[in-house]
Amino acid sequence: MRVLGIESSCDETGVALYDTEHGLLGQALFSQIDMHAAYGGVVPELASRDHVRRVLPLIRQVLSEAGCGPEQVDGVAFTAGPGLAGALLVGAGVGRSLAYGWGVPAVPVHHMEGHLLAPLLEDDGPDFPFVALLVSGGHSLLLEARALGDYRPLGESVDDAAGEAFDKVAKMMGLGYPGGPRIAALAEKGEAGRFRFPRPMTDRPGLDMSFSGLKTFTLNTINDLGGADALSDQDRADIALAFQEAVVDTLVIKCRRAMEAAGAERLVVAGGVSANRSLREKLDAAMAKRGVRVYYPGLAYCTDNGAMIAYAGALRLAAGEHSDLPIAVRPRWPLAELAPLSA
Repeated sequence: MRVLGIESSCDETGVALYDTEHGLLGQALFSQIDMHAAYGGVVPELASRDHVRRVLPLIRQVLSEAGCGPEQVDGVAFTAGPGLAGALLVGAGVGRSLAYGWGVPAVPVHHMEGHLLAPLLEDDGPDFPFVALLVSGGHSLLLEARALGDYRPLGESVDDAAGEAFDKVAKMMGLGYPGGPRIAALAEKGEAGRFRFPRPMTDRPGLDMSFSGLKTFTLNTINDLGGADALSDQDRADIALAFQEAVVDTLVIKCRRAMEAAGAERLVVAGGVSANRSLREKLDAAMAKRGVRVYYPGLAYCTDNGAMIAYAGALRLAAGEHSDLPIAVRPRWPLAELAPLSA
């Protein structure tokens, strides 16, 4: 089965063609980062309009590079949520229309399920069951994945997600958007121990997370030094390191607790923040002590992409799922609402 995947939930237009026998045949991605950087964050209307401009040329590009015509596509998968409503409608509208015109089934894909399954694109991907930490944009959640679509929530962020906190702290220090890579790069130059930031919600039981207070603590630290304009390059590096260490340590502690609670032997970490090198190093070290193997997507699949949507869609189409003709998206869509399927 060859499945065309379309991702348009936020600020990246991703298209990929996945073959259930031969793997990924082609993919293309256009990032809107440069456009949104001038505004310090994603502007939903601009994102939607740019998806309209990019999606069809990217589809033509992927099919051409794969040497595949529309008549060789067996299904179309598109991100139906969660995400920006207008952006989702672009991908869903194009995907559903192409499927109708080509006479093939279409399937809506949950954006976070795409991230969850992205490590399975690797040659040595995990088998179910496993525990997953999903840290992507506005989402930070821990869950137990027992089978395709069978996901039990364990904990989530009660306010700002980790990715949001990275972006907001970067903006406080005038580093620009997106914040995650900029904070990580600056932290490499930081002096360990100069600042000690709190590890939120780790002094109590439970698997929920909170990063809003950490963001405020960072702002107070900046103000104590005279404000963002008064910061030296070393000040910024030291703050970036202290902030990153606090986020990473918090996520590691929560993952350790989740593994103990679920009694699992495999941990999946996916989403944009999973590309953070410090997070990978500390998680690998902490989980190795417990005999737990950690699985990550390739760096190309940490951020939003069409490959994860094509793959997730292929699994759901193989399990017999498909969408009705009306085009529908869900900007808010809890992952736990997905129904278990047997592929």
